[in-house]
Amino acid sequence: MGKLIVSENISIDGVIEDPTGEDDGGRGNWFARIGDTTRGVWAEVELNEALGAEALLMGRRSYEWFLARGWATSRAGAWADRLRTLPKYVVSSSALEGPDWGNVTVLKGDVPEEVAKLKEQIDGDIVLYGSGRLVHTLWEHNLVNELRLMTYPVVVGTGSRLFTDTSDATDLRLINTRPVGEDLALHIYRPIL
Repeated sequence: MGKLIVSENISIDGVIEDPTGEDDGGRGNWFARIGDTTRGVWAEVELNEALGAEALLMGRRSYEWFLARGWATSRAGAWADRLRTLPKYVVSSSALEGPDWGNVTVLKGDVPEEVAKLKEQIDGDIVLYGSGRLVHTLWEHNLVNELRLMTYPVVVGTGSRLFTDTSDATDLRLINTRPVGEDLALHIYRPIL
């Protein structure tokens, strides 16, 4: 059975919105505040996560975000190469438009039911990047097995948070924490169900 891993870049106050500053919210681009040394270590962590994955899961908007930045065609490097080869599952109620990233399956219908089926079909890690609304839905249905939070030392103050209104409190167990370069911390949690 597959293990669903939510992998997020997150500010110290829980914001996941606009880490690259491309959404014109005025508070983004906290990703650019880390140093080059840290960015190199961060890229290693991301590559290793992708190498350990059997599939990617994302919402339509996150999928289109990756496409618009050349991940399907022009992005170079081992991480981009690995993401191109992985099977990708995109939750979308509408048809995907534009270029295809390759190995893409659109999941439609009842999202929790479709993701539960996906977890039964895949043996290994299914990594979910971004996709805040999708994370919330899957969290509410106890389908998330692990949270990997790359924490940035910045208080954004406003913006979409990873968790807002949940139906119930969930206890988590800290599995691992470690510094990433000079600026970041990676925290890995598992829900206690």
